[in-house]
Amino acid sequence: MATQPWYQDGLRFECTQCGNCCTGAPGVVWVDDDDIRRIAEHTGRGEGEIRVMHTRPYAQRTSLQEFANGDCTFFDPRARRCTIYPVRPQQCRNWPFWDSNLETPEAWQEVQVECPGAGHGQIYSVEAIQEMVSQDEI
Repeated sequence: MATQPWYQDGLRFECTQCGNCCTGAPGVVWVDDDDIRRIAEHTGRGEGEIRVMHTRPYAQRTSLQEFANGDCTFFDPRARRCTIYPVRPQQCRNWPFWDSNLETPEAWQEVQVECPGAGHGQIYSVEAIQEMVSQDEI
């Protein structure tokens, strides 16, 4: 019999679009050709421009680019909003349900310090959370 995760009763989350997950420490946000196409269509720019100005090669894959301060290049600091929110990559859509955030209750508590939507809003079932986790290769 498999052991249930500590969040077997589900977790609450509602995106407040605060932008905290788009800023801060550097990291990687994986994108593929479909993501780049959707971003280009949404922004009215060419796919080549998106690749050159907003992505970087990393570990034989492609990640969104960041500014030197760690902010995603699609983050608008004045409005504190993601400029591609409707077409953001799957990894962004799955925030905060990443393996690293779900390892322990303490890790989830740390997320709640930075993310005002974590621990609030609708409840996500353990099945829904595990589906999101399975979609990411972080």
